[in-house]
Amino acid sequence: MIDEIGFLGEKILEHKLTIAKEVHEDRLSGITENEREQLAPFEEKLINIRANFIGLFGEVLKEHLNEKDALEKFSQWGKKTGEMFFSLNVPLDEALKDTRYYRIYLWKTLKNEIKKQKISADTIFEIGEIIDPLLDHAAYSFSLSYVDYHQLSLKRARSAFLELSVPVVPVKKGTAILPLVGDIDTERANYLMEETLKSANKLQLRQLIMDLSGVFIIDTMVADQLFKVIDALRLLGVETILTGVRPEVAQTIVSLGLDFSSKRVKGSLQQAIEELFEQK
Repeated sequence: MIDEIGFLGEKILEHKLTIAKEVHEDRLSGITENEREQLAPFEEKLINIRANFIGLFGEVLKEHLNEKDALEKFSQWGKKTGEMFFSLNVPLDEALKDTRYYRIYLWKTLKNEIKKQKISADTIFEIGEIIDPLLDHAAYSFSLSYVDYHQLSLKRARSAFLELSVPVVPVKKGTAILPLVGDIDTERANYLMEETLKSANKLQLRQLIMDLSGVFIIDTMVADQLFKVIDALRLLGVETILTGVRPEVAQTIVSLGLDFSSKRVKGSLQQAIEELFEQK
């Protein structure tokens, strides 16, 4: 008696490249010529990726893999492919549209073989119970991997931003400038404290000009964090001069009742630098 499931698995393996090309062509039928040209260098690789994926279904059926082993095989595929598609900057929603096309052309091939060999209805139902859950699991694993690498990329970008957001720049012996740009949240404030103190100690600073011209919002939390940094610097013997407070920020400071009277403030960075260089 013919092993119907194994036979259909062999047919999927036999036709996997043809199925991959059909999926590929149908999938790209709606894109422009310019988009197709941009994709051209990656097309062969993409078709091979599709063919290898389709081949996994053939292997599962041919080898009669149990559910656990089959799911693991597709989990590994999703993890690897999700990372690769993310690195190629393919949007996740676009990549997931492939699922529909895989389902269509896999079953198209199976349907032809089922008719030729007069495969039993029980086998058809059994194959459906294998293929459809595996396809859904592959999409899930792919999405999970893609999102994980996206979050990792954001974390790395955030770390890089934080490193660049505290640029203590020496201007003369014992004096440096710290230009702050953008919003100051809790994470950045903690990093600001840590890195500023490190730089002050390393550069043996006596004075630090903290320029706020790139800071558009100063609320109670931000002011409190800045005061903490200034107080910590004072303990190291470093005097902090605030410059570049924007008019709208100054208005907010007054309306919130924030007390900057104990802090040394100059109207502009240029003014602060000129005064420091005039000092003997």
